[in-house]
Amino acid sequence: MTDDEQQRLTVMMVELSSKIQILLDKQDELAENVTKIKEAVYNPDSGLYARLKELDTRIQYIESWKGANTRIMWIVGTTVAGLLIQNAWGALF
Repeated sequence: MTDDEQQRLTVMMVELSSKIQILLDKQDELAENVTKIKEAVYNPDSGLYARLKELDTRIQYIESWKGANTRIMWIVGTTVAGLLIQNAWGALF
């Protein structure tokens, strides 16, 4: 093997070594990110599932409030309409 070939081989080995090191660093970074994602999703107090459960509870509360509010508005509307009709009827006769 000539000196030129040995130098090229050495350069290639150094480049290969640095690229492998970069891959290992990226793999560690990826593992950290996956751990953070798992914590965000599965944490029982503040994770994604806990927040979804909280939102479901809020939605159920709002839906029940809306149903009660709609009933009250119908009662008030019917009462007002009845009073207006009664007053109009009384004014005519």
